[in-house]
Amino acid sequence: MGPPLIRPIVTALLGLALCLAGATFDSASFYVPGVGLIVLAAGAIGWVALAAQGATISRRPGPHTVVEDDSYPLRVEMESGVLPPPGGELLEPLLGWPVPIAGRWSRRLRINVRFSRRGRRTLEPGRLVIRDPLRLYVRELVGEGGEEVVVLPRIEPVTAPGGSGAGAGDRGGRGAEPGLSGRRLDASAAELEIDGLRPYREGSPASRIHWPTVARRGEMLERRLVAELDSAPLIVLDAAAPASEEALDKAVRAAASLCVWLARHGGCAILLPGERRPIEVEHDMGSWPAVHLRLALVERGGPPASSALGPRGGAVLWVTAADLRGAPRALERLPAGARYIVTPEPPAGIHPAFEVAGCTGCLLERARRGIAA
Repeated sequence: MGPPLIRPIVTALLGLALCLAGATFDSASFYVPGVGLIVLAAGAIGWVALAAQGATISRRPGPHTVVEDDSYPLRVEMESGVLPPPGGELLEPLLGWPVPIAGRWSRRLRINVRFSRRGRRTLEPGRLVIRDPLRLYVRELVGEGGEEVVVLPRIEPVTAPGGSGAGAGDRGGRGAEPGLSGRRLDASAAELEIDGLRPYREGSPASRIHWPTVARRGEMLERRLVAELDSAPLIVLDAAAPASEEALDKAVRAAASLCVWLARHGGCAILLPGERRPIEVEHDMGSWPAVHLRLALVERGGPPASSALGPRGGAVLWVTAADLRGAPRALERLPAGARYIVTPEPPAGIHPAFEVAGCTGCLLERARRGIAA
């Protein structure tokens, strides 16, 4: 005998006791409440059982990914059984409050959910609770669950200190320092090592076109230069020893925002925690969806792989969530065109170069002086 049957059985036994008392004392006044309690218990069990027989609760989830604070659509449907439920509610964890279902054969809900933090979320199943108005008998049905949604870090504008800025990738607002965008190729470098071929990009010089491939296949390809890849800005995300989970989230948003901004201004590369090679993100943003997904799943870990950090001709932006007690050694030793530290808690008294997603970016030399002070 399960717990849901305890109340109706106790109620029926009380009614039976009243009927026996009426028969013992030959008093008809005991029969009316006694029979009423028995009928009430039987009716509660029967109605709830018929309403639960064949009842279903289903959820049609939205897309597999959603950006932080964006609307995530859900559709929840409830169908009752033979009879409409006498009472109860639909409990959807993502909704946050119960939805009454008394007297309804079906109920359909459209919900727009917002997730405030990145990461993988498992959607808990909804529950359908059917009961009588006096709560004598209750049946609970659990819907299907276990769907997963990945919450992507949102993209925020890159602005100069105190600037309002524009959307990431736009040219409005004051923008960041000019040295962050652009590829900084040395025009006097005659010996550039060929790294391979890639599809021709409109605007590239004709000297880069690989004419043998054009003649053989009729396909426009251009030579790819190692020096060009190394001159692109590099973003390094350091997830080692974050000051807090919130600080790590800010650092991830900053890395994502900088990646989008720099990619749309000529291209960049990003080194993610645990990776041994940077991922190149070109202006066409072809590789960005995969990078965005991996940024959503970044967790606390070790420092970036030193083997992946070679000499750079362009800027290096070291994004960290740790408390700065000193400049990262790997960044100190790294030859680069310009070196920046991006952190939620910059050293006091320094002049920031740009701001993004609650973080401040400053040149390594200025950060070193601020830390020393």
